Amino acid sequence: QVQVVESGGDLLQPGGSLRLSCAASGSIFRIYDMDWYRQAPGKQRELVAAVTQSGITKYADSVKGRFTISRDNDKNMVYLQMNSLRPEDTAVYYCHLALTAHGVLGIQYFWGQGTQVTVSS
Repeated sequence: QVQVVESGGDLLQPGGSLRLSCAASGSIFRIYDMDWYRQAPGKQRELVAAVTQSGITKYADSVKGRFTISRDNDKNMVYLQMNSLRPEDTAVYYCHLALTAHGVLGIQYFWGQGTQVTVSS
């Protein structure tokens, strides 16, 4: 079994910074893509940032230059450093992983439970 847990969400003012963490644990053999998504009230879930196993990153246009995704393959963790936060960044942020697990054929996809980020003055 695999568990995915996000942490780091908070309430903060515009212009602030925050770092989200996502930890994967369990019978993991290898993690491939590690992504951060977000979902604001009344909106669809959207991809914010992604990083491949080799470290190639991509970002949504709305967060380019402000957010940085990184991963620690030894710890099975992915991070999202968010700077210059805006009210429109308010959302529940979800970690999404593509991985292979011991004893299971094929790539599986897992979501975390989400962590709330609220940006408000």
